[in-house]
Amino acid sequence: MEKYIDSLSKSVLFKNIDRDEIVKLLALVPYSIGDYTKGDIIAIEGDNCSSLGVILEGKVEIHKPFPSGKVVTINHFEAGNVFGESLIFSDESKCPANVVASTNCRIMNIEKENIIKIMESNGAALNNFVALLSNRILMLNERITNLSYDTIRKKIANIILIEYSKQKNKYLTLPFCRKKMAELLNIPRPSLSRELIKMKEDGIIDYHKNKLKIKDMRLLEKCLLE
Repeated sequence: MEKYIDSLSKSVLFKNIDRDEIVKLLALVPYSIGDYTKGDIIAIEGDNCSSLGVILEGKVEIHKPFPSGKVVTINHFEAGNVFGESLIFSDESKCPANVVASTNCRIMNIEKENIIKIMESNGAALNNFVALLSNRILMLNERITNLSYDTIRKKIANIILIEYSKQKNKYLTLPFCRKKMAELLNIPRPSLSRELIKMKEDGIIDYHKNKLKIKDMRLLEKCLLE
């Protein structure tokens, strides 16, 4: 377990908890560790979810498949993140989407009753878990708000303004590639590219790959009102 302490100390579940205390907490409960290669299915839509997944190494994505064959990437997580936190305490603990390894990864699984033991033993772990749930709710609200906008420009403007509020800088590093951005906005990638070009021509933004500059905040905010 010692070799995973660096990853666990960066995890949202063990944030601000001393390394030695993390070792003690994990000694209280059983857990399992699984290795996955890129493209492996970690969990399938409809599976029972009774454990919390802690990403020790690598990255995973949450994919929502549709009957038409279309697959939308709902979210992506990297080492230190967790998944399944909103399901293990739910009356309906079925996975709503597929969890897929986007790189080779290593996942720690902790069953519901053992998560409870950890939170009972350490107040910081309890606070971290509650904060995690709150942040997931806020993220979901952001996603719902974005999907409610009726034009591609409004969707793009909204997600840029969200990142601006997080990074507090007009020079942004977007945490996703163009393909992922299109999936998050639920729009075709070519349509996204065309609108970004138009917004650049209109003097609202400038960009290169995942680096973006807000050139005119007033015009960017106006996009949401058009």
